[in-house]
Amino acid sequence: MQRTVKKQFWLNQEENRDLKDKAERTCLTEAALLRLLIKGFEPKEKPDSRFYEAMRELSALGNRFNQIAIKANALGFIDAPMLEKELEKLNRFQLKVEQQFLMPEKNREKWQ
Repeated sequence: MQRTVKKQFWLNQEENRDLKDKAERTCLTEAALLRLLIKGFEPKEKPDSRFYEAMRELSALGNRFNQIAIKANALGFIDAPMLEKELEKLNRFQLKVEQQFLMPEKNREKWQ
């Protein structure tokens, strides 16, 4: 969506610091942060390094599961559908963790 409307407004020094700080903590530009807030979303702060390490481990685990499923299917000595089902559960878990740590949430009570 192309943005064609320009808005200009004034902030005091404290408001300016707050906006800059919150934009930095969420890894968004000030404009992107304001657009999310206007839409009723509350962005989450960038997670610390523990989150990214956990995501790398989950990704590696998922890759191993996938390799096991491919090999088991080729050799025919393991229940490949069951293993693939477990891989799907792992992928859903990874998505849930990403949503919890990274995705902005819609706050239906504010600004509506």
